[in-house]
Amino acid sequence: MNIKYLLPFAVAAVMFGCSDDSSTPAAATDPSATDPTAQTPTDPAATDPAATDPAATDPAATDPAATDPAATDPAATDPAATEPAATDPANPSASTSVNLGPDDYCKVDPAAPSAVAFDATKSYKFYGCELTGRDSYKYGRFEARIKMAATSGTVSSMFLYYDNSYLGEGEKWNEVDIEILGNKPTGMQTNIISGTLEKKVTSEDKPDLGFDATECFHLYGMIWTPEYVAWEIDSVEVRRDSLGMTKAQVEDLTESQSLRFNLWASKTPAWTGAFTGEGLPVEEHIDYVRVYSYDEATKGFNLLWQDDFEGEDLDLNRWAKGNWDMENVKYRTKNIRVENGFAKIRLDFDEVAE
Repeated sequence: MNIKYLLPFAVAAVMFGCSDDSSTPAAATDPSATDPTAQTPTDPAATDPAATDPAATDPAATDPAATDPAATDPAATDPAATEPAATDPANPSASTSVNLGPDDYCKVDPAAPSAVAFDATKSYKFYGCELTGRDSYKYGRFEARIKMAATSGTVSSMFLYYDNSYLGEGEKWNEVDIEILGNKPTGMQTNIISGTLEKKVTSEDKPDLGFDATECFHLYGMIWTPEYVAWEIDSVEVRRDSLGMTKAQVEDLTESQSLRFNLWASKTPAWTGAFTGEGLPVEEHIDYVRVYSYDEATKGFNLLWQDDFEGEDLDLNRWAKGNWDMENVKYRTKNIRVENGFAKIRLDFDEVAE
C-alpha cells in the first residue's frame, strides 16, 4: 500500500486527540509568483558555519490449530507494522513516520528524463522552474518527500521565503533553506537568510546525508517556531538554531513566509561546481507536501493540508509557477508538471538558432 495514503489518517487521528544572488524580475504572469530572488546563494568564503481485534479473544479456544495468530496472519505479529505509533504533538512526523524499505524509497519512474547529448560548440538557453505556494505562514512545520536533482552547478531545493524580500529599500529578508548542491549530492546545505537585500545575514551549514539525494525519495522537514528553527531528514533533526544565538537570526524571522521548491543553475562555481549544461535534463520529484500550523499554547503542530499530486495538474488555488530569471536559467512554467503522482520540476535547455 502506498505509505502516503496511510500517514494523513494517522496524523489526523492523533491531532484530534492532541490538543540567492539578485536577479531582475521578469514580468510575472501570475501576481502571486513575483519573487525573482529567493534563495540567495552566498559565497562559501562568507559562511558561518496488535493490537488484535478485541472480538477475537482467544483464537486457540475456537481453533486448536490457531495457537499463534502470527503464524497464520503476519500482519498480527506487531501492531506497529500496520499502525503508526502514537503521535508526539511536538513532532508529528517523527512519531507517525513508517520505516519504508528501499523499494518504496527508490521508486523507478518510467517517465524520468535521460541525459541529452550536449554539444559544447552549440549555443543553448537553459530553463528551470519554481513551484511557489500561494499562502504564507507565520511558524509551522513543513515537510516534503522528495527525490532531489543534481549535476554540476545546480541547486535543487525546498525553502520558506518572505514574498517581499527582494524589494530592498529596508524591506526585511526572511528565508529558511534546504538545498542540494550539484557538486555534492551526498550533502545538504541548510541556511537562514535574514537582514535585508542590501545587507544579508547568512548561516550556512552542510551536514553530510550519508546517501545520494538524487537516487531515492527522502522526507525533508523544516520546523519554524518563535523559539527555534530546525531541519530534519527522514524525521531525524540535523540542525537547530535557537533564540539567543550570536547572529540573532531566529529573532529576525518576523514575516510570514511561503513554501517553495525550485531547480536552477548557479553562477558561483566555488559554491555548486561549474555549470556547463552537461548532464541535463535533470528533475526534482516531489511525492507529497504536508504543512502544519503551530499552536503557541501547546507548542504542538496541527496538520493544515497535504498535497499528493494525484491529479492531472497542479492545484492552482494552492500553487503558482515562477517565470523570472534566476542566475544561469530562465524559469518557465512548462518546466513543472504533475505526472504519475509526482510534481516534477525540470532543468533543461533549448538550442539557440545561430
